[in-house]
Amino acid sequence: MARLRVGTRGSALALAQSGQVVAQLEQAGVPAELVVIRTSGDRLASISLAKVGGKGLFIKELEEALAAHEIDLAIHSMKDVPAELPPGFVLAAVTTRADVRDVLVRRSTDAPAGGVGAEAGTGTGGLSRLPALTALPRGARVGTGSLRRRAQLAALRDDLDVRQMRGNVDTRLRKLEEGAYDAIVLAAAGLARLGIAPNAAPLAADAFLPAPGQGALAIETCEDDVRVRELLRVLDDRSSRAACAAERAFLRELGASCQVPVAAHARETADGRLVLDGLVASLDGSRVLRDVATGPTEHAEELGRRLADLLASRGAHELLRAAEEDTGTID
Repeated sequence: MARLRVGTRGSALALAQSGQVVAQLEQAGVPAELVVIRTSGDRLASISLAKVGGKGLFIKELEEALAAHEIDLAIHSMKDVPAELPPGFVLAAVTTRADVRDVLVRRSTDAPAGGVGAEAGTGTGGLSRLPALTALPRGARVGTGSLRRRAQLAALRDDLDVRQMRGNVDTRLRKLEEGAYDAIVLAAAGLARLGIAPNAAPLAADAFLPAPGQGALAIETCEDDVRVRELLRVLDDRSSRAACAAERAFLRELGASCQVPVAAHARETADGRLVLDGLVASLDGSRVLRDVATGPTEHAEELGRRLADLLASRGAHELLRAAEEDTGTID
């Protein structure tokens, strides 16, 4: 059997997670090898994603390599994949989901990140489930490259100095240790895949909602490549696919890009139903629309659309339009 050519970005995190997928394929008797593709998102690492086209920049060149038959499949962090795929491409597999939560990371010399200490600001709700955020001193400088995180931080602690940051995980941790920030927010799954254990405390997913698809890997192929799609079935996790389908349908129905503050988290209950939390916010966190919907797992996309319609009826589209207009003002 010919080796499957697995396309991946060249960052340490991309190589780590793609290597894990290759190992799974090899264990299932499917030979595979990595092919590194440099993406626009990597070349523009110092510029805000909101200003240069969003997270789709991380997959554009990988899709071009797929179309040119230079690779057989591409591996993406699901949260980086736009809600609508271009014609001719399909998500052949969604891997078993890792930890969906964000974590608050402090400098290694600081008190444990999960401690409770300084008085919080005047943000609304949720802080009882987020002791690590409560512990930050007033005016603390918090770094993030995510508009979703930025908006939720501002809504919860309007006294924080939330600052824009880009770069790979190592770069962000280095800037934190050098004193550019008092804390930064990263994805728990990325740290785990890299085997990094910094001074970090998880942020409860029901209080600080993750990005749609966070923690899962998306395996993209050409729609007409039946042989490869069949081989990749060994990687597909039914529960993860359903949860991500609900979250991505929520994003798609809102017509939202990766450049606006939208969050979603679906999880399956013991009786086989999905519970979906969704959030749309203004960039400054002054307005937050949030609700929850439940439904059968087999109707995951319908559930996402229903929740999007519910928030749209409360003004979500107006918030999203304002956020898209404001992204050019981000530092």
